Amino acid sequence: MSIKEYRTAVEARGGLLVVRHTPNVAFGDRVRIEDHAGHVRNGQVIRAADDEVLILVFEGTEDLDLENTWVRFLDEPIEIALSPEILGRELNGLGEPRDGRPPILSAIRRPVGGSAINPAARTYPREFIQTGISTIDGLNSLVRGQKLPIFSGSGLPHNRLAAQIVRQAKLVDQSSSFSIVFAAMGVSYADAKFFRDEFANSGVLRNVVMFVNLADDPPVERLTLPRTALTAAEYLAYDLDRHVLVVLTDMTNYAEALREVATAKGDVPARKGYPGYLYSDLAELYERCGRIHERHGSITMMPVVSMPSDDITHPIPDLTGYITEGQIVLSRELHNQGIYPPVNISPSLSRLMKDGIGKDDTREDHPRVAAQLYALYARAQETRNLASIIGADELSERDRLYLTFADAFDQRFVGQGENEDRSIEATLNLAWELMSAFPRDMLTRLKETDLAKYYRESEA
Repeated sequence: MSIKEYRTAVEARGGLLVVRHTPNVAFGDRVRIEDHAGHVRNGQVIRAADDEVLILVFEGTEDLDLENTWVRFLDEPIEIALSPEILGRELNGLGEPRDGRPPILSAIRRPVGGSAINPAARTYPREFIQTGISTIDGLNSLVRGQKLPIFSGSGLPHNRLAAQIVRQAKLVDQSSSFSIVFAAMGVSYADAKFFRDEFANSGVLRNVVMFVNLADDPPVERLTLPRTALTAAEYLAYDLDRHVLVVLTDMTNYAEALREVATAKGDVPARKGYPGYLYSDLAELYERCGRIHERHGSITMMPVVSMPSDDITHPIPDLTGYITEGQIVLSRELHNQGIYPPVNISPSLSRLMKDGIGKDDTREDHPRVAAQLYALYARAQETRNLASIIGADELSERDRLYLTFADAFDQRFVGQGENEDRSIEATLNLAWELMSAFPRDMLTRLKETDLAKYYRESEA
């Protein structure tokens, strides 16, 4: 390892440090900065030129005395030590312990930069993942190797939903659960404690590696944290042959940190001040998820995206939707009615659902049950709108049937307990119970064999 040390820092702004007269320094090099008080900070070269380099300082640049600051270029990328012992640990964005326990010691060290999976090496995502949540399992099914984000809003229970998915996610044909990589960016102390306590009390903590950056931690560390987390996920999946579920919360905090650094660098802003490379930066993270030929392990990803002002067209959810394979959208209206989880099924979508459900994966009637539920609920929503104009008393008997169904669907199918882990069988049986309130001739998306086997005449 070649070490180059300089005391030529000339400017510090917004977590960035400018150092001049530093030949032969490469983009991405790891940096150690020692200030006048002897405190050491970590950094990474994010722009390199012949006359000066720009360094991203993870601990920030506050109180730096530039004339007495030593900058050491380590001529190596940022790496994380990896071993099976990372499970059950809480680390920061650089892979250093946050739990008061010793650091991870291992001969295996990997650069956190990583890269997207070669498309030629990818295997198509398949195999149903049971989350125990009816609105996801029944109508927006998650499959192994998929990227399925949760679109939420301020004050909505996305953290509770993410924790429930972590506790309950499993492959239905295997007894083993997923190993979980949980990355929290810019969260409050209360949220971090909530996740820590949830995982510990449910007994899944020993199978979870947590990467945490708190709201008062340096924002620039948020740019490295998801990359560090994904490097750990790749090790668990492709070295240890585990199925890994990666939960990233909250990607909006990540994007805002990216905007802050881009502004300090002087990059030209695009939509709402975010840099023009926001799309490629998000894709660089999301595309590290998937399955690889002849590898048993896999990486499935569920990023959480807070939509500012509940705007689904905001750049962050908008670009995330282009890269990922669907979205689970939370509804403020359902949340205000006390329904948990408040999943709005109308804009929610899983593009890979068809490849993970059916006879050999869940149950033979699952695809048609999902289509029928969507059709009934869409008509019920139209009926609700009509009732709000002319009044429910003016509706036909058939329209009132749709209203009754919509209320029952929201309360019983969408709504479920925070600790209620429904099997896919229980979800489909509940769907049939709700659909059996309609006459057979109104269930046009189902086969006669489905009706003969599952339709409950006594509840019609």
